[in-house]
Amino acid sequence: MKQKILSAVVAMFASCLLGSAQEYKFDFTTGKKVKEGYTKVTPDTRFNEETGYGYDLIASPDGKTVTPFFFSVCLPDGNYHVTAVVGNKKKAGNTTLRGESRRLFHESVATKRGELKSCTFVINKRNTRINDTESVRIKKREQGKLNWDDKLTIEVNGEAPQLAELIIRRADEVPTLFLCGNSTVVDQDQEPWASWGQMIPRFFDNGVCFANYAESGESANTFIAAKRLAKALSQMKKGDYIFIEFGHNDQKQKGPGKGAFYSFMTSLKTFIDEARARGAHPVLVTPTCRRAFDENGRIRNTHEDFPEAMRWLATKENVPLIELNEMTRTLYEALGVEASKRAFVHYPAGTYPKQEKALADNTHFNPYGAYQIAKCVIEGMRKATPELIPHLSTDPAYNPATPDNPDTFQWSPSPFCELDKPDGN
Repeated sequence: MKQKILSAVVAMFASCLLGSAQEYKFDFTTGKKVKEGYTKVTPDTRFNEETGYGYDLIASPDGKTVTPFFFSVCLPDGNYHVTAVVGNKKKAGNTTLRGESRRLFHESVATKRGELKSCTFVINKRNTRINDTESVRIKKREQGKLNWDDKLTIEVNGEAPQLAELIIRRADEVPTLFLCGNSTVVDQDQEPWASWGQMIPRFFDNGVCFANYAESGESANTFIAAKRLAKALSQMKKGDYIFIEFGHNDQKQKGPGKGAFYSFMTSLKTFIDEARARGAHPVLVTPTCRRAFDENGRIRNTHEDFPEAMRWLATKENVPLIELNEMTRTLYEALGVEASKRAFVHYPAGTYPKQEKALADNTHFNPYGAYQIAKCVIEGMRKATPELIPHLSTDPAYNPATPDNPDTFQWSPSPFCELDKPDGN
């Protein structure tokens, strides 16, 4: 109760603040002068509920050591256009920008000494409240995480992270692409875990906004029961999209009325009907394959009838379908039995702090794997939602049969790691 009251107070404060300003402008430069209309940020500007903004989670940058940092602003739910001016007058930089729970927007932006570059993106922010009486029932593992609070948090990372200015304003006009799914889609909060839903924003411009509502361990019906769909619907408007990928956890449900062509399709039909009732466009996504090779080096079907049920429903309801199940099969087989481990959380003991045992997970991706899956989804979008392809900021032109070389993949890890695998399998 105390937490709910505090969240309500913070939200009310943020709403009032934004309502009067409509735009936040922060100056991170070290000079004493402050640009007109900007708020000066110093290392002492730490986040608190009273001001509603500041450096957050870890230590403020001191200008001497090269470390990532986080900056948070209290804001109401919605989409926000962000302009991050990166660079420094005195030294060169290399900056990666992520938001909320490690959603990737810009990577390895190089700046010369004295050079400034404007990096823009649109980001979705939400909390658990649906209305005065309803809230999303988040899991214990989600409590305190960045995707379900009253703050918009920006992560500034990279080989030499730099930030000169930050401008935030509402972006109600852009269509929202809601992502609904499980641990293969969710914004994974900590290293070395990652999913395609947190990588895909990096490839799109300011004309669309991804809102990732997925969560580890969820099935289509439990997603609805936890009111995650209800929360998405409360934010949904005409012209938005909802991408739906389930199957991993649904197939484990046993008993009367359960199964691919029974309860699973009924739940998917609920997603479709609710979205269409609001003028939004549903898109079905078949589940990613597990890394399960047979003796001939071919991927086994571990999802039983669930991908086929999605295909059948897509045809019957005239819903666009992204064939991610088949593309990931091609991807893993192209990498091969051993090399495909490099797309998943397979790490020897001692790779991460306090990691006493090897990590060997054949369902959940690492950043390289999640990046490849995101490119697969984009390939599927070319056929399923071609109207969204003009919003690509860079065209990956990807073929899962010829995946990117994992040796050339670069990733600036966040400062937090987790050794326990996500819910679900």
